[in-house]
Amino acid sequence: MEKWHLMTIVVLIGLTVRWTVSLNSYSGAGKPPMFGDYEAQRHWQEITFNLPVKQWYFNSSDNNLQYWGLDYPPLTAYHSLLCAYVAKFINPDWIELHSSRGYESQAHKLFMRTTVFIADLLIYIPAVVLYCCCLKEISTKKKIANALCILLYPGLILIDYGHFQNIYNSVSLGFALWGVLGVSCDWDLLGSLAFCLAINYKQMELYHSLPFFCFLLGKCFKKGLKGKGFVLLIKLACTVVASFILCWLPFFTEREQTLQVLRRLFPVDRGLFEDKVANIWCSFSVFLKIKDILPHHIQIIISFCFTFLSLLPACIKLTLQPSPKGFRFTLVSCALSFFLFSFQVHEKSILLVSLPVCLVLSEIPFMSTWFLLVSTFSMLPLLLKDELLMPSVVTTMAFFIACAISFSIFEKTSEEELHLKSFSISLRKYLPCFTFLPRIIQYLFLISVITMVLLTLITVTLEPPQKLPDLFSVLICFVSCLNFLFFLVYFNIIIMWDFKNGRNQKKIN
Repeated sequence: MEKWHLMTIVVLIGLTVRWTVSLNSYSGAGKPPMFGDYEAQRHWQEITFNLPVKQWYFNSSDNNLQYWGLDYPPLTAYHSLLCAYVAKFINPDWIELHSSRGYESQAHKLFMRTTVFIADLLIYIPAVVLYCCCLKEISTKKKIANALCILLYPGLILIDYGHFQNIYNSVSLGFALWGVLGVSCDWDLLGSLAFCLAINYKQMELYHSLPFFCFLLGKCFKKGLKGKGFVLLIKLACTVVASFILCWLPFFTEREQTLQVLRRLFPVDRGLFEDKVANIWCSFSVFLKIKDILPHHIQIIISFCFTFLSLLPACIKLTLQPSPKGFRFTLVSCALSFFLFSFQVHEKSILLVSLPVCLVLSEIPFMSTWFLLVSTFSMLPLLLKDELLMPSVVTTMAFFIACAISFSIFEKTSEEELHLKSFSISLRKYLPCFTFLPRIIQYLFLISVITMVLLTLITVTLEPPQKLPDLFSVLICFVSCLNFLFFLVYFNIIIMWDFKNGRNQKKIN
């Protein structure tokens, strides 16, 4: 009973921080003609309520796709419609066709913030609490601490409640987390259903799709494709197909309807990357303007090849040796590969990597905390644009202190606690004197943190040169990208070496 009392307090702390951050301004407030991402979500409510379903994704006099046209899957549209019905009941002016564009009022702001708050409360937070309660081999105190740190992760709070992104990230991430929980506990059909809902809410959940596919396929192989494994495979296929049909049913009536929705979901014409994003292509463009040199279709092919090759080893490993632990780490590796190398990446997509990193926080607290700090820092240009400096500093410090105290992260830097023991043993076969890997990682952490602090101070206090107005933003992206490349190598080392070591240890025991 005491555990649930403490968990309730943790949830209340998470909700209080979220609501406090939401009291700030939001993206695009009072800035016509587009008004920012806050207006995008309001506009989707206007469109879905006033127009027939068949017109939601098509350009028309009533639905100008250049003005925040709907470009997310059907489940997002249904959610907007549900919110619109509530808005209509409170104040019809909020969703009046055409005349409600750019609508801003304190009452409407409260309504929009409340919708995010309720979505968090119904989908994301329960998934976090249940996931932490289901963790094995750690104490109740650690489970509660783990939930607190995940709920205090500043990246998601600042985007959903400060910036007010044009889609509720906590909904898609919450469904994905329910999916992780389901397949990890052998509730494979429920887990598959939850993840299908995540994809049908936000297409960027495809970042997590290959680990789900490989883990479930590996389970089928393990059970035997001539027996129970084949039955499970059929059940999974039916679950996925049925869930997609139900979500897309109104758009399957005509071929052009389906194609138009797909065109809106995957707008390849937007280019290789968007704004200043901390991935390879944006960072490399500082030295070589890939967008200007290579044809559009060649850019797509190159990004696909890099993405596919970088995630292939981890996916093969997971398929051949499926385990919940391997599944969690492969989620991190694959999502990070998509973020670094895939086509048309947005800076906020780093949240899709941060979720699985939160799931391994109790296993590798030092490295997970470090990554989550870098992920928040990588969005600094966006956060500063929305005047979220103070909320960013406060929430980041609160998160770091919570992790440092809860997990004693600076004491968890040995080879065993970094999950690098097996790799180090393999390395010492060729370099017997190589015994200082933990020390190297500690120094890299120190350099990383100092660099992030200095760049933040410089960006806030100094004006960039007139000839290089984006200098500080580019530096932030470049430094973050270097960190992410390091983490990609690190997580792949864990996947390829650590699990083998774990199996050998079990045989010895």
